[in-house]
Amino acid sequence: MKYVMIGVSCLVLVLIFVFGSSYYKGQQTEKFGFMAKENASTFVREHSQTLGSDDAKVYIVEFMDPACETCAAFSPFVKQMMDANPGKIKFVLRYAPFHDDADYFVKMLEAAKKQGKYWETLDIMFKSQPYWASHSNPQPQQIWQFLPNAGLDVEQLKKDMTDPAIVKIIEQDIADAKTLNVHKTPGFFVNGKPLQTFGYQQLQQLIESEIKANYPN
Repeated sequence: MKYVMIGVSCLVLVLIFVFGSSYYKGQQTEKFGFMAKENASTFVREHSQTLGSDDAKVYIVEFMDPACETCAAFSPFVKQMMDANPGKIKFVLRYAPFHDDADYFVKMLEAAKKQGKYWETLDIMFKSQPYWASHSNPQPQQIWQFLPNAGLDVEQLKKDMTDPAIVKIIEQDIADAKTLNVHKTPGFFVNGKPLQTFGYQQLQQLIESEIKANYPN
């Protein structure tokens, strides 16, 4: 009888945990969904880099670190989702430079934007990541040898990286990431709803559910 009572107690505790976790996730989704409507600037700032149509009804917001391997892995996946749903998805990229010296690479991206080479530079960064972003032995200076492949004027890039306005952009994005409870990258939101369980399939399901809700026909 004693062991039965212990077993029942454990089962009750598990059920409470599962229900509590589910309720919390639901509350988080509801909270951020409301925030997306009432405080859209937390998700999309004027400085934010975007891809896709302004008429799109599904917004994917990603908080990204250029030195994040998982961010690099998810980049082609997001593009595939956009290609599969032309005109329906708007992609918004935000910064969460949590790795050491990641600010350095964000400054490169923002400087590249001045040359109209933002996405080309990000693509080169992700592809060359193994050479400069090793967590055991990071070598940030190694990235310079790859940047000309993005069609950049490297000397101009170095000058533009010193623009103090870039520091304010980074600070704003980090503040928004904190507000939205983003502690690791990539952090995804789809129409304000956070990706609660991380993975390719889970992100695809969240995107497709929002597409279905906003494009019923």
